[in-house]
Amino acid sequence: MTSPADVPHLTPNQINALVVLMVEARRLTNVELKELAGFTLTGKDNKKLVDLGLVDTDRTHRPFAHELTEQGWRVARQLHTAAPPKQGGSTTRSLFVVLSNLHRSLDRLRVSHGDFFKQTEATADPATGEPRQEAPAPTATATTAAPVSAAPATAAPVSAAEVEALVRSAYRELATAPGAWVGLADVRDRLADTDRAALDAALRAMVGREDVRIIPVANTKSLTARDRAAAVRIGNEDNHALAIGPA
Repeated sequence: MTSPADVPHLTPNQINALVVLMVEARRLTNVELKELAGFTLTGKDNKKLVDLGLVDTDRTHRPFAHELTEQGWRVARQLHTAAPPKQGGSTTRSLFVVLSNLHRSLDRLRVSHGDFFKQTEATADPATGEPRQEAPAPTATATTAAPVSAAPATAAPVSAAEVEALVRSAYRELATAPGAWVGLADVRDRLADTDRAALDAALRAMVGREDVRIIPVANTKSLTARDRAAAVRIGNEDNHALAIGPA
């Protein structure tokens, strides 16, 4: 997970760009940035965000278009933990107050930033004018065909508490530190002999635990077929990452 020490020193305009890209949760052209927020992302500001791996800029045609990377989402979620730049004045300080309270509220509601800001399927893609489509959920056929879908025929029934204990044990083996994010694909690999339905049920139940967070990956382009197949459906969304421990 990103910590305050991982948040780089950014200018007010770079911070504004990260925030607008986060709340829009989609690729934005410079024209759209200008219309929405009154600025464009060009020159040194754009170069620094790209060099830091926070923004992906499409320069194949004009106007240039920008989108947060996975690392960009991590930093945007933690901006409020860093000291606001002095040159930003009261406007940037006020923005940090909003971000801090947003983080607190989403943490209490156990809703991820990506889920909160996610565009609906009816939202038009600015590049094509067509409705934006979410990544399809794994089909029942693909799920049952996966190696992790069925427990051995001779396996004894496992209780929900036992499955949760297995998940926590697998997490401890995989996580670099308490609270670090771990892909559900890696968790499923560790628990290949556990019934898929029982594991999914345990993960859904664990979302209600004080120390557990299960979220979707905001940058769906970074997902592999393995990640998608390992996702757990919670509510109306596929989730791909697990963290257990302090946020």
